[in-house]
Amino acid sequence: MEREKVIVIDFGGQYNQLVARRVRECNVYCEIYSYRTPLDEIKAMKPAGIILTGGPNSVYAEGAAGCKRDLFEMGIPVLGLCYGAQLMMHVLGGKVEKAAAREYGKTPTKFDTSSELFKGIPEESVVWMSHFDYISAIAPGFTAIAHTDNCPVAAAEDRDAGLYLLQFHPEVLHTEYGKEILYNFVRGICGCAGDWRMDSFVETQIKAIREKVGSGKVLCALSGGVDSSVAAVLLSKAIGKQLTCVFVDHGLLRKNEGDEVESVFGPDGPYELNFIRVNAADRYYEKLAGVSEPEKKRKIIGEEFIRVFEEEAKKIGAVDYLVQGTIYPDVVESGLGGESAVIKSHHNVGGLPDHVDFKEIIEPLRDLFKDEVRKAGLELGIPEYLVFRQPFPGPGLGIRIIGDVTADKVRIVQDADAIYREEVDKAVEIWREKHSEPDSKELPPWMPDQYFAALTNMRSVGVMGDERTYDYAIALRAVKTIDFMTAECAQLPYKLLMAATSRIINEVRGVNRVMYDLTSKPPGTIEFE
Repeated sequence: MEREKVIVIDFGGQYNQLVARRVRECNVYCEIYSYRTPLDEIKAMKPAGIILTGGPNSVYAEGAAGCKRDLFEMGIPVLGLCYGAQLMMHVLGGKVEKAAAREYGKTPTKFDTSSELFKGIPEESVVWMSHFDYISAIAPGFTAIAHTDNCPVAAAEDRDAGLYLLQFHPEVLHTEYGKEILYNFVRGICGCAGDWRMDSFVETQIKAIREKVGSGKVLCALSGGVDSSVAAVLLSKAIGKQLTCVFVDHGLLRKNEGDEVESVFGPDGPYELNFIRVNAADRYYEKLAGVSEPEKKRKIIGEEFIRVFEEEAKKIGAVDYLVQGTIYPDVVESGLGGESAVIKSHHNVGGLPDHVDFKEIIEPLRDLFKDEVRKAGLELGIPEYLVFRQPFPGPGLGIRIIGDVTADKVRIVQDADAIYREEVDKAVEIWREKHSEPDSKELPPWMPDQYFAALTNMRSVGVMGDERTYDYAIALRAVKTIDFMTAECAQLPYKLLMAATSRIINEVRGVNRVMYDLTSKPPGTIEFE
């Protein structure tokens, strides 16, 4: 699909996905590429603008990630952020030095609002700084357009050349007017029209899928999660009964989830497609026996997915395409986009085996972030309760069980998770009775965007019924997040946590301790493995 595009060039910064996500919030399509990407390839993409991310190194250090001067002479607007700002200065003749003191966190900043970059924002506001080097001298042709008490060049521009830099991070929510600044760059300075919308995406994808598939048969890997569900409905709209959805119940799903998925996508559901359920729990438990290393578990689960699909394909005859619900963060976190280190292999990206017995894999959501997938789901007419259901990882409870996986451990975490979700639902209803109008769907301010129970690999001594126990500890997790790339611990009501804890200890055999995880992302991830 031809569309205007802004490219994010990644220098290893922790917020690379967030930069791209913020650009898309301006209704402008954006992709992430490594700084090692040849300049000719970048030119061939005809980007409307380029953004350089932050990075962990000093631009003047030996072997530091860099770029050529040619990047800034393409006639395309370029915005450098943090490391990207310092790199721009370093390459174009400015000077970057180690700062006397690191500037980190929320920092009051003064802006020259005559710059197009700062159009419509106050002359002073708070930004998020994170740097130990600073720009001590700007390059020829540039003018400083923002400063703090400790940072003389918090922003600068060469308006004639279309070059801009910010020493701070506009992409994080801690920067008060960060969204407005990025909007000014991509919609104002780059001149993007803002035509990246889910209605046009759905329409274009349906047409593209029909053209690609023709009369071929398609097999869809359906997990029942948001991503694969949206992919399945998208394919159903495009090709109907040419689509067969294979739902692998690997025994690692949430309690009763297999039956719920079948009720939606099975023969009694509303969608035109063929549905096959494969109950493969014993097969997975056997493969995972004794395996505790997270990456190895992910790869085993990923390979078994494909092997099951291949077997089902042979049963139904020739299958030309395999469809997966891969989304853009899966690609980036698996080390297949940008410059960031591999955070974790996703079972449908980095966890795929080398040999796949299909002509081609179709990933219609590969370009989308999670909230864009939800918007696409609504455009497709999928009910809200499905579109906004709790995110669930492809490897399932296999990565919510620390250490090796057994049927008994799965039973423990399923039961604990079900109790936790029930208590959250109860607490929401109690809050609504006190704070909302009748029949309101309003959510309390503490409501997490994702929450679940995980089984730690820790066992500890306890006392139950005057007897010594030596059982497992359950960890409860709840986070608030906009894009699932950064997250903060949700401050759940104490009564809710105590109710869930009491029920889990009393009702779930094998558990004598419950803990609440307060870790944000970063440094942690939302999932435990």
